[in-house]
Amino acid sequence: MKVFVAALDEGSLAGAGRRLRRSPAAVSRAIAFLERHVGAELLHRTTRTIKLSDAGERYASACRRVLLDLEEADLCAASERSAPRGTLTITAPPISGEEILRPVIDAYLDAYPAVSVNLILLDRYSNLVEEGIDIALRVAELPDSSMVAVRIGGDVKRVIVASPRYLAEHPRIAEPADLLKHRIITTTHFGHDAWIFPPATGSSIARSIHFKPRLVVNSVRAALASAVDGHGVTRLYTYHVAERVQEGSLKIVLRNAENLPLPVHLITPQGRMSVPKVRAFVDFAVPRLRAEFARLSAEADALRT
Repeated sequence: MKVFVAALDEGSLAGAGRRLRRSPAAVSRAIAFLERHVGAELLHRTTRTIKLSDAGERYASACRRVLLDLEEADLCAASERSAPRGTLTITAPPISGEEILRPVIDAYLDAYPAVSVNLILLDRYSNLVEEGIDIALRVAELPDSSMVAVRIGGDVKRVIVASPRYLAEHPRIAEPADLLKHRIITTTHFGHDAWIFPPATGSSIARSIHFKPRLVVNSVRAALASAVDGHGVTRLYTYHVAERVQEGSLKIVLRNAENLPLPVHLITPQGRMSVPKVRAFVDFAVPRLRAEFARLSAEADALRT
């Protein structure tokens, strides 16, 4: 199972061999043994790539859960609850992961030399259990689930921005409905064909603005760059745009129609907090992240003065 999951994570049998320090032949034998054991083909293999079969997708999720349980059992048996070690897998959105979380991870690694970190930056939400992830940084209202969530102090607002040149050349944006007259740049993470706004004065019904975007990207940086270059209007978090607003290359519009701030959490699957490397990271990271998001919140408030 470890070989199988390593092959998926690395994208090839050769990569799994390097990670596990096994020969390519040994990796192939392990996968073949597993397929004989379960009685189904798990991977479609070529000379360079691997692809999960339908049975492999279901089996991979089960393998990850089993391996997490085994790791916890090993730690309990070895009485090492107070000794963080091993590889910690963390996911976060790209910009928050690079600029906010990554410095905290660097400091954590200095403090815990027996731990290594695999940081996965994604503009989508991951299934932590199925993808073998220990911790995620989430900027969102969290649905009820079995996940353990630790709230970080700062709250984050989404704002509508465009360049001064674009705004000077296009109709005024005074109400959310005015966006229908504009070139919309969206990201897959922030709603690619509709944006929701608070109710208008005197109403209790949220306003939903549906549009056909001119540009849809799966990268915040790409949406930000297109907006700065004057190609349309986009919606991002305040910490994405703060520097550009301060320098004057972007302006915030529709300040009277901003949604309530979103909470920021670190989340981890139920039971993972008992694993030393996870508990140590949460204890280490939470006060530092709270301080950083408090600073970003103050910067966002300054944008409105």
